[in-house]
Amino acid sequence: MTAQEGNYLVEQLEKKGFLEVRSKDAAEYVITVDGYAYLSDLEKKAVDSKQAFVAMWFDDSMKAACEEGIEPAIRDAGYEPLRIDRKEYISKIDDEIIAEIRRSRFLVVDFTQGETGARGGVYYEAGFAHGLNIPVIFTCREDAIDKVHFDTRQYNRIMWKTPEELRARLAQRISATIGDGPLRKRKSE
Repeated sequence: MTAQEGNYLVEQLEKKGFLEVRSKDAAEYVITVDGYAYLSDLEKKAVDSKQAFVAMWFDDSMKAACEEGIEPAIRDAGYEPLRIDRKEYISKIDDEIIAEIRRSRFLVVDFTQGETGARGGVYYEAGFAHGLNIPVIFTCREDAIDKVHFDTRQYNRIMWKTPEELRARLAQRISATIGDGPLRKRKSE
């Protein structure tokens, strides 16, 4: 950026009331209350995306729940599911997870776990999305609810027994709370 471009940007931010110039000579600027309010509003805006990030236990026992429940439910509601273990990438997985959560309109987080304990990554991904104000839909297989960490119990979740039940309830929850996605097929199509 050139000095001329920088000066223009500062002038525009000042005109909008987002920046207060304390000293042009010393390049001292202060973000105003209106500027902070604008930044706060930007952080709260939903990501305009057709992608839904899926966080879950990648165990064979969960294959049907994903392939017959979660993924088709997301598609039924008009979005495209993304499971990180099915994405091709060359960087670190943590960086990919963070990037894909940021690109997602919402997350579906299933807290079902086996005897080996809680899926720490699932909790991390839900918390990260919450910090970004990205909606999170909680699900858990009914027989595993007693193993879910108590810190998440205050959130409404879909309790499911079969992949078919999960699909129907999840599609309905997405449409009711997030809204139909851009890929939703209308009944006449």
